[in-house]
Amino acid sequence: MIERTSSPPPERDLGGRDLPDGLLSVRAAEGDEDSFAVLVQRHGSSLLALARCMLGNPQDAEEAVQDAFVSAWRRLPEFRHSAQFRTWMYRITVNRCLTMRRRRPPPLPLDAVTEPAAENAWSQPALSAEQDAATAALSRALGDLGAGQRLCWILREVQGLSYKEIADVTRTNEPTVRGRLFRARRSLQEAMGPWR
Repeated sequence: MIERTSSPPPERDLGGRDLPDGLLSVRAAEGDEDSFAVLVQRHGSSLLALARCMLGNPQDAEEAVQDAFVSAWRRLPEFRHSAQFRTWMYRITVNRCLTMRRRRPPPLPLDAVTEPAAENAWSQPALSAEQDAATAALSRALGDLGAGQRLCWILREVQGLSYKEIADVTRTNEPTVRGRLFRARRSLQEAMGPWR
């Protein structure tokens, strides 16, 4: 009699860490929580940085990103994959941040938040004062930009999104994004002229 041995079960894909977002989002839409966890881990830090730039408050930023991921989890079955998952999450996060900004008092300007002093700040007080003044000037200049210009600038310069991705997030087109970025950069360049 020949004894048959069963082959071992295939190893589980350790959460799909090497899989592309598209496949992970399809799996997550089918209820695979591990795939969604990989997407959260993969994109959470960049979305948190975006929310911090938009809201100016770490706690509000964490809440916005958490709400965005909860919303995405619920809406995954209707995600059409015509856009990248990353772009879709940026759009959800931006919308959540804009909603929170409308409902809450404006965030503190950058110059009102004390930053930990560098170790050599006491040895170079003039440099420290100049950096503080430049940060305050940049904060004011960003605050003077229109909401669309400021959002495009943050998505491009801070988050590194492409023009197409920014157009998808802001629901505009690439020429509009380029125009907003051009005007934002020109305004910031003029405002920061004395700091060069």
